[in-house]
Amino acid sequence: MPSKVDFKPVTEIKIVGVVGFMKRQVTAYGTGAKVTCPKEHLGKTVYLVITDEPYEPREGRSGGQRSEPQK
Repeated sequence: MPSKVDFKPVTEIKIVGVVGFMKRQVTAYGTGAKVTCPKEHLGKTVYLVITDEPYEPREGRSGGQRSEPQK
């Protein structure tokens, strides 16, 4: 069984050397959760920043949950 991840609650961070950022939705994965990330970032260090905001996908983009079922 995987060990519990150390979570550090803070309200502000400063990171130097940022290559870019993306907004993603956390989805269920087995008994845990995951955030999808492009393969080009495999092996790189990633910082996951968690907010209190509900996920709102940008219009015209795939991904995220649909508010209405497709016909």
